Formats: sequence, C-alpha cells, structure tokens
Amino acid sequence: MISQSNEMSSTTKEVLQRVRQMVPPMLEKFHKGQLGRVAVIGGSEDYTGAPYFSAMASARLGCDMSHIICTPGAGAVIKTYSPNLMVHPLMRQSPSPGSSDKQENPEQVASGIIDMLSRLHVLVIGPGLGRDPLMHDICARVLAAARERKMPVVLDADALAIVTKSPEIVMGWREVVLTPNVVEFGRLWKGIFPDKKDQAGHGAEEAKQVEALAKALGGVTIVQKGGKDLISNGETTLVVDLVGGLKRSGGQGDTLTGSIATFLAWRKAYMDGLWDHGGRLKEAETLGLAAFGGASITRECSRLAFEKHGRSLQASDLTEQVHVAFMNIFGEPTRTQNASHL
Repeated sequence: MISQSNEMSSTTKEVLQRVRQMVPPMLEKFHKGQLGRVAVIGGSEDYTGAPYFSAMASARLGCDMSHIICTPGAGAVIKTYSPNLMVHPLMRQSPSPGSSDKQENPEQVASGIIDMLSRLHVLVIGPGLGRDPLMHDICARVLAAARERKMPVVLDADALAIVTKSPEIVMGWREVVLTPNVVEFGRLWKGIFPDKKDQAGHGAEEAKQVEALAKALGGVTIVQKGGKDLISNGETTLVVDLVGGLKRSGGQGDTLTGSIATFLAWRKAYMDGLWDHGGRLKEAETLGLAAFGGASITRECSRLAFEKHGRSLQASDLTEQVHVAFMNIFGEPTRTQNASHL
C-alpha cells in the first residue's frame, strides 16, 4: 500500500516496496521481544522530552520493548510521561559547579549500561544527551562495546559531537546510522575535512557531499535531514522525497531516530528469518532501507500533524501520527504479502 494523499516519485515507491519486505507480519508464533528491543540513551537533567519522543516513536511504530537509559533526575520526570516505556536511571552527569557531589567514574557507569546490551537489538544515542563531558565519555565507552557486538546504533543531536571529536569511534562501523541536520552535517564535514571549504551544496552537489562524508567515515550510513532527506553509505545514495509538514518545531528529529531504530530491529528479524519472506533483500542494502523507512514515516507524520495543527504543531503531535503514517505508507503486511513480489 502506498499513500494516495502523499505524492512521491516512482523511485521512492520502488524503494518503499523493498523496505516493506522487512516489515514483519503479525503472526501468532512470535513472542515478546522478537520484533524489536530498542534503547534510547540520553535524557539529561535539562532535556527529558527528546528521549521520550524517540522511544515512543519506536514503540508506536511497532517495537516490542522500548527502553530509555537516562540520568536519575530525567528518569523521574520521564516516568510520568508514559507507563509504557522502561526507564533505567543509569546515566550520570558531572557535578554542578560548587557542588560537593563526587565525580562518577565513567567506566563504572558505562559498565552498568554495557551489561544491558545483550538484551537489546538497537541503540539510539543522543536525544536529550546534552553536552556534559561525563555523559559523552560514558557514551563513548558504550559505543565501543556496541561496536564489538556489531550492534546497530543511531547517533543524533549531541552524540554527533562525539563523532566530530573522535571519528575513529565509528570509522568503518557499517551498522552505524548518523542523522545530522544541515548545521550538524557542517560540523561533521569540518571535523573530517578540516582543509576543505564549508559545504554549501544543493541538489546533486549536496548528495555528493553526503556520499563523500559517509565514504570518509568508512561506510557508515548518513541521513542528512532537509527539504529532502539524503541517505548514503558512501556507495549508494537514496533520496526521500515524501512531502512533510511546513512547521519546524524542535523534537521532530527524535521521531526519526526512534523510527529508524524500529526498522533496524525489524531488519534483524528479517535477516534471522523469523518469518517466511523469501529472502530477496541483500544484507548490504538493508541498512539504507531501514533508514529510508524511518525517514519516510517521519515525513508522513510531519505532514499529517501539520494538516491537523498547522503552525501550532509540536513534536508530540508527530508521536500521535506514527501508526497512521505507517498504515498510509505500508499498510498491514501479511505472511503472503511479505513472501510475494510487490
């Protein structure tokens, strides 16, 4: 099923048909957790909405189990937002200036989070993370452990500063997805290509720059958000041209990270052969397809929410549209639809 109310190119329709093959049908044989266990790491004292929007988008799209790993102060607040999310107050921030609190050991804090990785399929790092150096140090250690497991990770917002500072953390890590906006992309570009002029491309030139950065980082997948979302791993570049809303409120990118994370979890279920789907997708293309699916859902959410709320649109309005957007774009797949040619 392709939404008739959202115009898109024939190329986009063809890509979405491939994405749809990774969407698992609802079968009685599945048990809790098989269709996605996602954790969002972020949620500092000042930013509690972002990790909630990301984790809730993941859950609304169809992830079985959605976790948030945050600071204790953020956790107490986030728990009041929804009882459907599992909140783990394992992160720590640096003590406030003049405080008598003792600085936490980043290795010790990270170890508690790393212990959770075996129970998860996908990590999202960045929503509400802030710029606290201790939190960034903890995340860098968690990233190293996730890389050893070849675990898919989505990095957004302030987590991208970790990549800018230490690109070797993700260099050559194929399971990483970066989701910068135009400004964040510029920072990454300057960090990787310090001797080149600031990127200011448009159209085909902009796509080449996204491709060049992904290639320089050893094949990570980059989703540059903009008028059209550009997705590249340095070899293949996809353009998401679905119409979105016209309001650019903060927090809409959190719906993107959560949506991509669920598609990455479904990608694992697809590759593990949890249902009879025919196996026509190549593993190398599934990361880009997962990113494309998440970006498409987010743009449709934005369009629907803007139609309803106009200039008063807020990030929470996108959350309410996630399932509608999914049905508009993909419909509810059946075993037969997944196994047959679309």
